[in-house]
Amino acid sequence: MLKTLLVEDNDVLRRAMRTGLEATGQVQVLGEAASGEEAVEWCTRTCQVSPDVILMDVRLAGEMNGIQAAVAIRRELPRMPLVFYSIQDDDAYYRDFLRSGILSHYAYVRKSNYLLPASIAPLLRDAAAGRSFIDPEIETRVQEVRHRDEYDPLALLEPNEREVVALVAQGMTNEQIAERLGFHDKRAVSRTNGQIYAAWRLNETPTDEKVARTRAVIIYHRRQLVMWDEDGTPRVMNQQGEWIVLDGEQLT
Repeated sequence: MLKTLLVEDNDVLRRAMRTGLEATGQVQVLGEAASGEEAVEWCTRTCQVSPDVILMDVRLAGEMNGIQAAVAIRRELPRMPLVFYSIQDDDAYYRDFLRSGILSHYAYVRKSNYLLPASIAPLLRDAAAGRSFIDPEIETRVQEVRHRDEYDPLALLEPNEREVVALVAQGMTNEQIAERLGFHDKRAVSRTNGQIYAAWRLNETPTDEKVARTRAVIIYHRRQLVMWDEDGTPRVMNQQGEWIVLDGEQLT
C-alpha cells in the first residue's frame, strides 16, 4: 500500500481522486494539500510519517507551483518520489522542470492522459521504486524550451532582470540603474546582477566574477548564450548542440 500525499487545488477533483485512488486498493492517501506551500509544510513539519510518494498538480493555488514545491520538499527529503500531472502547456513550467534537476523517482504526465486512478497508480508505484517517466508530448515540449533557451538567454531571466541587464548593456552604473528604475536600495541592482550572472553561469569562479559584467553585455547584444573556457576562450552552441569556438570578430 503506497502512502501518498495528494496535492490538488480543485476541491472537487481532489476528493474524487482520493476516493478513486484508495478504491484501487494500492494507495493510502495520508494527507492532502491545495497549494505548493501547504505541500511543503505538510512534508517538512506536519506529517509524522513521510509519504512513499507525492501526487502533485503542477498548477496550484498560491505563489509556488508544483515543481517549485517539489524542489523545496526534496531539499528536506532527498529523492522523494513524485508524480506530476498537468493540463497546462506553459513554457514556464517546463523551464522550472529543467531547472529543478529532477533525475529519478518521478513521472510527469498530462492530466488528460492520466486522470483515471487506475492509470495513476502504476506511475506512483514506479516513482516510488526509483524509476522515471515523462509523457512523450511533455518531453517534446521540454526539449523545445531547452533548445530555445540555449539560443535566447533572455528567456532565462525574470522581467526585472531583463530590465536591469538592458541598462547594464547601455553602460549605466548600478547607481544610475537604481535611479532609472526607482529602486529604494541601489544594492538591489547588485543582487539582481548576481541573479543574471548565475542564470548565465558567469560567476562560477572568482576569476569569472571579475569579468561577469562585460560578458553579460556581450551576451545581451548577441542575444545568444556564450560560455567561456577556463582560459577565456568563448564558445556558443551550434545547431548540432556542439559548443564551438568564437573568434574575436564574431564576439562584436
